[in-house]
Amino acid sequence: MNIMKFGGTSMGGPEAITGCAELIEREIKKTGEKPLVVVSAHSGKAGTAKITDRLLEAATKALKGDIEGPFKTVADRHYEILDGLKLPRSIAEPLLFELHDLLKGIHMVKEVTPRLFDYVASFGERLSARCFAALMRARGHKDAEAFDAYDLGLVTDSRFKNARPLPETYELIAEAYKRHAGKLAIVTGFIAKDKSGDITTIGRSGSDFSAAIFGAALHAKEIQVWKDVPGVMSCDPSLIKTARPLARLSFEEASELAYYGAEVLHPSTMVPAIMRGIPVRVLHTFDPEAPGTLITTKAEIDLKYPIKCIVYKEDQVLINVRSERMLGMEGFMARMFAIFERHHIVIDMISTSEVSVSLTTNVTDPLKLDSLNKDLLELASKVDIQKEKCIVAVVGEGMKHSIGLASRTFKAVASAGVSLQMISQGASEINITFLVNNAEISKTCEALHTEYFG
Repeated sequence: MNIMKFGGTSMGGPEAITGCAELIEREIKKTGEKPLVVVSAHSGKAGTAKITDRLLEAATKALKGDIEGPFKTVADRHYEILDGLKLPRSIAEPLLFELHDLLKGIHMVKEVTPRLFDYVASFGERLSARCFAALMRARGHKDAEAFDAYDLGLVTDSRFKNARPLPETYELIAEAYKRHAGKLAIVTGFIAKDKSGDITTIGRSGSDFSAAIFGAALHAKEIQVWKDVPGVMSCDPSLIKTARPLARLSFEEASELAYYGAEVLHPSTMVPAIMRGIPVRVLHTFDPEAPGTLITTKAEIDLKYPIKCIVYKEDQVLINVRSERMLGMEGFMARMFAIFERHHIVIDMISTSEVSVSLTTNVTDPLKLDSLNKDLLELASKVDIQKEKCIVAVVGEGMKHSIGLASRTFKAVASAGVSLQMISQGASEINITFLVNNAEISKTCEALHTEYFG
């Protein structure tokens, strides 16, 4: 059995959704098996916000009593899709009524907590799954059924907005799925429940992660991630018009790319797949004959192209911590990391010297950074916080077997007139990472892509 995951753009309108149905039918004909299908919330119309963003906006506006307008926007989008698929609006109405009541409740209590944000956000996937299952039944697949992921055993901790699956979730999914074997299961991505029964979400773009969790739990042959791009690209195609799709990546390469900003995959997607050694294939919904990108345990190395991809993660914050007390002093780093942990701030990149530590985070909330600064000054003599930074990384297994790549990388960046502010290379030797200003992203990537891909 394979897992087929469809993203928001793939589920973005009647024509696109019908195309996804045809892909599932092709899969059944090809393999003789029904896949487990994981879906994201519908995207908005071209140039408009995604449904998930609309839902979170509706929750925020409900605090001030603005309920009907934001709710109508969400409801009308789903009615439009159902009408286009010639499906009854009654499919969406129970959940839309529930959403409307929830928004009224938010206004009454004058509060929207992370737990309520996750509850509101869950409606996108729940509506999408029911719509798609109804379409499959209308096409003759009478056993098609929509499932909320938590009803099939996906259980997480209670870190709302960014929950993590509990170890027992894999066994719970395997056991729950046995009761529905033989059905064409259409499962919600992105959402789960904690042990208290509260709905959680597993981070933005988390439907990829959901697909990988179900794939690992059910020992799938392959996890297919269907996107609106032809695979993992050598660089962001919106920046580099000559960016090209990559035929093959190793799990290690893909994990680095996802972590450092490649939007094709959720950063955690690789973990369950690596755990079970299940191949992940990134495919193009609107060009299904394209080969896509296959991600496996085995690296494919071409010394002519030691770098596979150039990725970036913008809107980072650079924090420089200076303290003469850290010179030869044990335990300094542990105390500093404890401060970051206390503020729930994740560190992306770090570099140290004799009396200073430089690190980056994607936390930009001024209040949170001010509070962090005060606590760090109890440990350090000076703290400098700079915003609007960008992490750029060049990634490839071929780096292990090539000499002089650091020189080539930094020479190319220097030729573009860009000054590096921080440099790091992982022990895995498959990436070189550095920091630039947000405003320098385009010329940095252009220079690197020309250097390594021509």
